[in-house]
Amino acid sequence: MAENVINYPHLSEKSVEMVDEQNTLIFMVEDHSTKPMIEDAVESMFDVDVANVNTQRTQSGEKKAYVKLTPDHEALDIATELGML
Repeated sequence: MAENVINYPHLSEKSVEMVDEQNTLIFMVEDHSTKPMIEDAVESMFDVDVANVNTQRTQSGEKKAYVKLTPDHEALDIATELGML
């Protein structure tokens, strides 16, 4: 199911800052994805606990998800695993 929700990690200067400062990962997701679907996908893919999910539409119409992890999990570890850093 996770492969039908998350398209790819979003890599930008802002996303790298959010990994470091806010323990948050940013993913581009499918248009039909809901916040609970995104949370479940991230938790199952990376074996972490998600504290919060926010979504946003980009100007090009894509859907972006901001996934904040709980303090006992490090977004930095996942970002490194994904090759973002």
